[in-house]
Amino acid sequence: MTAQSTTVRTVVRDCLYLNWAFPVEALPPLPEPLRYEAHTAEGASLVFGSALLFRHERLHVAGLPFLRLSYPQFNFRFYVTDHEEVPSIFLHRLLVPHWVVPGSRWLAGQPAVGGRFSFPAPTAEANAGSWQWEVHREASLKLTACQGSPEVTAGPSLGSWERMTSYFRQRRRAYLVTAGGLRSVETSQRSVPIWPLRVEMQDIHLLDLCLPLPESTPWPELHSAWLCPEIPFVFELDTAAAREAQRRAAVAVATDPAMLETASQRSQRTAARPSRGEMLC
Repeated sequence: MTAQSTTVRTVVRDCLYLNWAFPVEALPPLPEPLRYEAHTAEGASLVFGSALLFRHERLHVAGLPFLRLSYPQFNFRFYVTDHEEVPSIFLHRLLVPHWVVPGSRWLAGQPAVGGRFSFPAPTAEANAGSWQWEVHREASLKLTACQGSPEVTAGPSLGSWERMTSYFRQRRRAYLVTAGGLRSVETSQRSVPIWPLRVEMQDIHLLDLCLPLPESTPWPELHSAWLCPEIPFVFELDTAAAREAQRRAAVAVATDPAMLETASQRSQRTAARPSRGEMLC
């Protein structure tokens, strides 16, 4: 059977990163074989988690260029390692507009749920001074942000600003749990402009709903925040046959370091190949 896949193109616009460091013992268990990527700070073992708020623009399937969708999204993710010790992302929660949910689940197999969004357009309103984001689903997330100096306000240090942002962004694998089990996403990251932000959190009840922490564990102070104005993406939604072919290729690559190097070089020149994947930032 010939492996087939569907190529999808999109632009991720005004992508807001909000990052926190959580005590590892307060977090829910991960699906096997994933492991939290822990950091030690002041005697505590801490794991980073991020909320991403952004808009898809002109998302379309190759071959159907006139059918283009634009919509906002919220997702919450943890930073983990997989069975090959590759730094990866685990997508814990995913919210999209209600009208997007059926297509998201049917086309990409994503465990998305519906929400309501009010997102600004900082790149179109660069002189506005500050911007406000809101997301609602049973509870709300509200925050105001403005441009500021690169800084880390709480939690472990990851080195320079460039090294820290790369830690969060430069991860070529992500995982999410679907009805069919744990699915992986293969992607590549481009270097893009990043705006450091100062953020005032006004309502975090949605975060409490996404990640209920033990009563003895308060929600931590924000570690860092920034905005990526534009991130172009080209990726593929693989059929079952394509996923099986990819799995067999991965086994072959893992047994031959020379093939691993070739595959890595090739991945930098081609579009990402997610398995029923999530659009990553």
